[in-house]
Amino acid sequence: MTGPGGLDAQLRFAPRGLVADVHLAPGEVLAVLGPNGSGKSTLLSLLAGLLRPTGGRIVLDGEVLAGEDGRFVAPHRRGTALLAQDALLFPHLSVEANVAFGSRSAGASRRAARDVARHWLDVTGTTDLAHRRPHEVSGGQAQRVAVARALAADPRLLLLDEPLAALDVGAAPEVRRVLRQVLRGTPRRSAVLVTHDLLDALALADRVVVLDGGRVAEEGAVADVLSRPRSAFGARIAGLVLLAGTATADGLRTGGGTLLAGLRDDDCPPGSAAVATFSPAAVAVHRDDPGGSPRNRWAAAVDELAPRGDLVRLRARLRPGGEEVLADVTASSVADLDLVPGSPVHLVVKATAVAVHAVGRPAPRAGGGAGGTR
Repeated sequence: MTGPGGLDAQLRFAPRGLVADVHLAPGEVLAVLGPNGSGKSTLLSLLAGLLRPTGGRIVLDGEVLAGEDGRFVAPHRRGTALLAQDALLFPHLSVEANVAFGSRSAGASRRAARDVARHWLDVTGTTDLAHRRPHEVSGGQAQRVAVARALAADPRLLLLDEPLAALDVGAAPEVRRVLRQVLRGTPRRSAVLVTHDLLDALALADRVVVLDGGRVAEEGAVADVLSRPRSAFGARIAGLVLLAGTATADGLRTGGGTLLAGLRDDDCPPGSAAVATFSPAAVAVHRDDPGGSPRNRWAAAVDELAPRGDLVRLRARLRPGGEEVLADVTASSVADLDLVPGSPVHLVVKATAVAVHAVGRPAPRAGGGAGGTR
């Protein structure tokens, strides 16, 4: 059943407010990120056939799985495989029988299913576990077996629902390595990966979609989204401060009236919707207005101080606009400035450290055509 895995999906599910378009080129891995409640699990359930969409359509390799004239293909006939947080192995079957289950269910002979199972056990490094029962293997081993079982079904599209979230820090890297090997091997496999972990996106995905409130807030190549985020969540996972507003000739004006000077992208004309991003490490904190030449100099009040390794992460609210800005400062600076929640401060950022990007412009999808929609 292995196919190229090209996906063209307009996903609509009114009960949970999801309106998102998702496109996948053959052999591509798409990471879906977003805050809790943004629609990630709903998106995956619609692709898997666990939910029936209330509109739109889902097309995989040219086959309509849902949408036209009420057509709805059952989950087991879609050519998709879902790998969840928990391995969910059949407790009464051996590891080998678990991996062979998909092939046997599809009508393969016992011998053929066993050969397929042994191949994927070898690929995932679990051959030595073949005759054990699930209760006799560790969590990391069980998840590698679950990867083997999913691939033994020869899916056109692999759906990954936070597959490393339930693993401890020792087991996760090995399972991540296995996933990278099978997804980026030859032939490459198409997959949609829902994750909260930035490392998963960096290690496994070609592109990222950020969902927020059931809509696609931004999408693009992994490196582009992380270095040039256009949504609050994208900025948060990239470790950047993001302020939204309207582009000006030399930067941005927020909705609260705060002016930022920065380096504006060529595709971001004055008057257009835009975001400004900068690193918390670029923010200098002063008790008194330092004066001088910096154009980005704002009065603020400290909201919170939180240790982050050798540094302290300061959260402050600008006055009078109310925008939140983060700053990373040393513990000695906190002591020297006598900073506590409520302390008035002045924040300074060099204009050269501020990048201003356009928003509302989805990235083109691989192979041509439009990407996701807002």
